[in-house]
Amino acid sequence: MVDVLENKRAATRFRVLVEIAERQPAVSQGEIAEAVGVTSQAVSEYIRELVDDGLVEKEGRSRYRVTKEGVDWVFQSATDVRRFADHVTDDVLGSVQEDAAIATADLSEGETVTLSLADGLLHAHPGGGDATGVTTTSAAEGEVVGVTGFEGVIDLDPGHVSVIQVPPVRSGPVENIDEIAAACADATIVTAAGVEAVVALRDAEVEPTTHFAAGEVAAAAASRGLDAVVVATQDTVGRVTDALRDASVDYDVTQ
Repeated sequence: MVDVLENKRAATRFRVLVEIAERQPAVSQGEIAEAVGVTSQAVSEYIRELVDDGLVEKEGRSRYRVTKEGVDWVFQSATDVRRFADHVTDDVLGSVQEDAAIATADLSEGETVTLSLADGLLHAHPGGGDATGVTTTSAAEGEVVGVTGFEGVIDLDPGHVSVIQVPPVRSGPVENIDEIAAACADATIVTAAGVEAVVALRDAEVEPTTHFAAGEVAAAAASRGLDAVVVATQDTVGRVTDALRDASVDYDVTQ
């Protein structure tokens, strides 16, 4: 268990330091006390300890600033809390939540099934395997079935995203139409970021899957094993690649 979740005092110390960082340099102990839910006297004691530990420096009456060491401690503590929260939501709650899958055969409620991804969609097959769940409903082949009690890891090769840049309208026409058409030929998902990208795809006789949240959609597809192409103007490509990096998706960018 991370320090700030081990006991109330550590958690309060963390919250007081965060409040100081948010309000610095003019710090009202009364406002912090109200925000944290402790007395002003308690806040004063916490601040004194934080100053003694080198996490906060005093610049004058009611003026404090978080030191580099304090920032590092808050950042590390917040990272630990986030990892713990991810563990709870992904590993703990993920095993008890219910999800929907496509039944590949007739299934009965309470049956153990093997789970797989096909075309980016969860499928449930009769019998046990590397990744399993338990059905919460009955379903005929091809129908939707509820699944819970997930165990194991679904065998999945993540998809790849190809990002193709096109010039903004002020820079002239798009000249790589043939390259865009070739790149999209085998892609399951094609998204567009920017009006110029939509028109370039239509000139290549490719209708985009969507022209909203292009990077996020491509990242979601790749995380489910699908290859994707994003055609983006040079003005928008940064937002697209940010979304791909945030999702830890493999991608390349070409012009």
